[in-house]
Amino acid sequence: MTKEKFGLIELALVLFALGIGGIATVVTGLHVYMTRTAPVLHPDPASVPGTIDDQPAISWAPAADRGRRIVRAAIADRNLPGVSVAVGSRGELVWAEGFGWADLDAEVPVAPSTRFRIGTASMAITSAMVGLLVEDGRLDLEAPIQTWVPEFPTKEWPVTLRHVLAHTSGLRTDAGDEGPFDRHCEQAIDGLSLFARRSLLFEPDTRFRFSSFGWILAGAAIEAAAGEPFLSVVERRVLDPIGMRHTRPDSADDAVEDRATSYFPRYAAEPRHGLHLMRPIDLSCYAGAGVYLSTPSDLVRFGMAMLEGTLLRRSTVERLWTEQRLVTGEPTGWGLGWRLDTVELGGRPTRSVHADGTVLGGTAASLTLFPEHELVVAVVSNISYADTATIAMDLAGAFTAPAPQDQ
Repeated sequence: MTKEKFGLIELALVLFALGIGGIATVVTGLHVYMTRTAPVLHPDPASVPGTIDDQPAISWAPAADRGRRIVRAAIADRNLPGVSVAVGSRGELVWAEGFGWADLDAEVPVAPSTRFRIGTASMAITSAMVGLLVEDGRLDLEAPIQTWVPEFPTKEWPVTLRHVLAHTSGLRTDAGDEGPFDRHCEQAIDGLSLFARRSLLFEPDTRFRFSSFGWILAGAAIEAAAGEPFLSVVERRVLDPIGMRHTRPDSADDAVEDRATSYFPRYAAEPRHGLHLMRPIDLSCYAGAGVYLSTPSDLVRFGMAMLEGTLLRRSTVERLWTEQRLVTGEPTGWGLGWRLDTVELGGRPTRSVHADGTVLGGTAASLTLFPEHELVVAVVSNISYADTATIAMDLAGAFTAPAPQDQ
């Protein structure tokens, strides 16, 4: 090798090293800037504002006090703008309270009636609607999805409604916060244009892969089987019968009463590093997957109806809550639209059934049911990546106590 060539290679290596070093310096500097300049929204947990409509019964007051400390500590620690919570026990809504701000600039406090985006927790509502139509004989979980949605092209392997609900269909999903949220759909089937022509990623039931697109397809099947628009039939048969008066589809165009302002972490999917306003999004194409606004109180009513068998037959609920398995026999940890788990509660292992809602890729809502304890906990926030599931579990611990005595 000539000296000239060696020198050029040496120069190139030096420049490459300098470039890598420069990038590393910029990344490190950005991280330091973001972490050190993030506004602290609630410096003192005890000063986080709380809004309540009805005080809990005396028998539940100690648990509610523990719950307030848990929520305020979580809000301050995670730098969340606002959180709303509700707890139901043995068929009764025992506590509901809002904390922090529904809108930071206007200093609008979170109230129990404040509506939040619940994201993919909407799938639990869609799952219940499927259950009703299965009971009616209008849907069959094991039939090909084209039975109701012939517009969905036949794939290299058969896809059933159960595959779709179990997240084992092989369908693709959106890219979280980079999803196609700038389109508007008038009916559920319009959303198929986002994914229908693409091939499956794998043969159904051979793998688990969460798919929001699959639940758009489920919404189209519901619409066809019911002979009625998806939003209309869900309101008539799910929301209205159990008194979910504050639950409604989100709207990209219309002002919605009591809707919280939505925020998003400004850096590294971490609210502690600050936030900014969530960009405008249109969720109309996600009718079966993530379209709803709701309150924790409404979500608790829904959870209690599922536990008590007042919305669906108990056998149907158990079918939706039966853990799905791959062809290998491996459990997926999911039923049909519900995540299943065993957790420590009250000093012993207990079954839990979850509907956690992501908004632009980060969890902002959690509905958690504990059938053995007849306990339901709902937590929502107006920022993505709020880790509402952890708050819900901590609240469940606070409310797992001997049954209250009649006053």
